[in-house]
Amino acid sequence: MTRTGNSRRTFIAGAAATAGALSGAGALATPAEAAAEAAAGSAGAGRARTVAVLGGGVAGLTAAHELAERGYAVTVYERRALGGKARSMNVPDSARGGRRPLPAEHGFRFIPGIYHNLPDTMRRIPFPGNANGVWDNLVAPREMMFARAAGREDLRAPIPWPDHSPAELTPDELRRALTGILQSLVRLPPHETAYFVDRVLVFLTSCDERRDEQWERTPWWEFTRAARMSSEYQRILAIGVTRNIVATKAEEASTRTVGTLGEAFVFNLLGRGADGPPDRILNLPTNEAWIDPWETHLRSLGVEFRIGWTVREVRYGDGRVSGVLVEDPAGAASTVTADHYVSALPVEHARRTWSPALRAADPMLGRCDLLETDWMTGIQFYLTERAPLVHGHLNCIDSPWSLTAIQQAEHWTSRNFPADYGDGAAVDCLSVDISEWDKPGILYGKTAKECTREEVAREVWAQLKASLNDTGKTLLSDGKLHSWFLDPGVDGIGTPHPTNQDQLLIHPTGTFHNRPSAGTRIPNFFLSGDYVSVDIDLATMEGANASARAAVNSLLDRDGSTAGRCTVKPLYRAPEVESFKRHDLWRYRLGLPNAFDLG
Repeated sequence: MTRTGNSRRTFIAGAAATAGALSGAGALATPAEAAAEAAAGSAGAGRARTVAVLGGGVAGLTAAHELAERGYAVTVYERRALGGKARSMNVPDSARGGRRPLPAEHGFRFIPGIYHNLPDTMRRIPFPGNANGVWDNLVAPREMMFARAAGREDLRAPIPWPDHSPAELTPDELRRALTGILQSLVRLPPHETAYFVDRVLVFLTSCDERRDEQWERTPWWEFTRAARMSSEYQRILAIGVTRNIVATKAEEASTRTVGTLGEAFVFNLLGRGADGPPDRILNLPTNEAWIDPWETHLRSLGVEFRIGWTVREVRYGDGRVSGVLVEDPAGAASTVTADHYVSALPVEHARRTWSPALRAADPMLGRCDLLETDWMTGIQFYLTERAPLVHGHLNCIDSPWSLTAIQQAEHWTSRNFPADYGDGAAVDCLSVDISEWDKPGILYGKTAKECTREEVAREVWAQLKASLNDTGKTLLSDGKLHSWFLDPGVDGIGTPHPTNQDQLLIHPTGTFHNRPSAGTRIPNFFLSGDYVSVDIDLATMEGANASARAAVNSLLDRDGSTAGRCTVKPLYRAPEVESFKRHDLWRYRLGLPNAFDLG
């Protein structure tokens, strides 16, 4: 942690599926009943079938959870710490006087209302005093803000829940509602607002074939005609949406990805497809609110953990995975074997472990080499006074490094931040996501990758002040800065060889078709992670959770198990819009544009 004397991802929302609904067939059996059922219905009856889960992030923990509830003997191999990019961590040497260490994180957690699968899992993780388990630790920020630089007025807006819940989502009703939302949140010329709303309607009424083929290959910048529009339109609706939410450049981002995410948020804002507000976060640091209780619950189900173990190679022989080469915390190599293997590592790490023989057995694995990742990393600033910013997420729309942030302490309602953490002097944690690492900053004129860790902290702080202190009020001052902490996964910055252990999957045009399915051609090998093809086309905890459920279902099918299958709930589809999509399918196959596409 560095002290100084002077000197993310924007808003989504949270939803959940019915608690305990693991299959359409009915309620899930108890672990003991599931174990007996799995043993009776699988090859090798008489003993619990074994599964090695490679990776202990959200995907790996979800797979372990679903498998253990169905009676499988699961061992999770994790090289660093459970939770992966979702975990929080302790700031070293920050605790004083019996307090907890200051909490830090890879990036602030955010459980959108468009999610269904992850909240279902959270409901099934017990938490003391909570009727709905960890899910009850979700709280809703009540507003958000676009902070502008150079003296431009900041755009602050309450989060409308419930606000507008139309009885029927006709195109006219959608146009009216979207126009109202944009006029409240984004102050553009009326003709640009109207044009963008029409582009949204084009996507909302596009059939799946048009989305998967035409819009997947169309950059968001081109789809929104951003080059013809004002700088405000470009900054907020083109660059801001893609850089700050999906960490991809607007000129490259797939319209399918951006549009699918936007569609889900539109329905959520209109009161459809979610059971809660369109923005929810945790009421404690992530490990306290979620990851630690999850580990405790999984251990109670019999899951074993090998933390500090690194997966080196998934080996193939005789038509199946024959074992996995791992290194223990002391660096000693060994081969672990199991009946089945679930690869739950992030794609940039997973594909390095796939042996040539494994890749030859399923060409789909080779396509994963074409998937792309980028940097989106968190830094926390601890303050001695709470700055009067916003009661929710903050998007510094003009910042060169595409900063998003949230003040954590007011939402950590289950603890007293200054009394329980650090040295008692830090009263707030301003958690910031850096989405752009390759553009020059305003303080040193260098990219984030070219800066040292100290320079990154000073540059981010300067960009925050430029966005927030530019209209005559000093909302952030150097005198209130207690300390900062930059994600340790970033290394070598300020040298010719910067590295990041926790990169983010991005979605340039055409990459969707390189995403693999959860089941492979190798009968005992399955894929889980946010790069796997599931309904939500975005690098998210929801995608990781849904892919793990799909991997478990594929494993159960291969194993001949009679255990109930996992529910994998898709994104909400408004029934009123489906007839327009069917009409568009006819037009698309005839080579005609969407009926709302006026060019």
